[in-house]
Amino acid sequence: MSRDFILHRVRTAVGRRAAQAPAAPPEVELRVPELPLERRIAMFSAALEKLGGSTLVAASAEEARASAGRLLAGRRAVASNVPLLAELGLTALEGVQSGFSTALELRQALERADVGMTGADYALADTGSLVLLSSAFEPRLISLLPPIHLAVVSRDRLLTNLDELVKVLPDPAALTSALVIITGPSRTADIEQILVRGVHGPREVHVLLV
Repeated sequence: MSRDFILHRVRTAVGRRAAQAPAAPPEVELRVPELPLERRIAMFSAALEKLGGSTLVAASAEEARASAGRLLAGRRAVASNVPLLAELGLTALEGVQSGFSTALELRQALERADVGMTGADYALADTGSLVLLSSAFEPRLISLLPPIHLAVVSRDRLLTNLDELVKVLPDPAALTSALVIITGPSRTADIEQILVRGVHGPREVHVLLV
């Protein structure tokens, strides 16, 4: 059966002629419920908890440092160069390293680290997801290599759902080489469906909303 005949059959089935221009696609319908901040925080916390993660809520920089300090408690951490972490004083906590000048130094530190501390550009309340845009301030490896990931998110970046992210960020390729959506700790299952965490990324994910 020739290629032209197959294409003719397809065109006939959809009611089109050869060389006929395709119709314009329908407009994208984005649905963004109007939810107050406290409701979004509750949704995000519940969704992340179902995935095995945890949410910490801080009303001030002092509370943020206290919450992060309890989580770190004797652990070695590597922090990204996102300004928010320094503004909150998190990079000055005991055991936290940041400000690496080369990729090799960063990788070597991450191989020894217990915690990778990053910012997050956005968070999605309905799925408990984090949205990270790769940049010189935010190398992807920090959220992937250490066994524990601590993400710090400003509450004004807590969106309702993926539709709202598309509205806020319609062309992410213009801003970054990679957009990553992280939904809970890393997990996989073999052919026997035995769930294992931490294979392709951190086995623990904690989100600090400030």
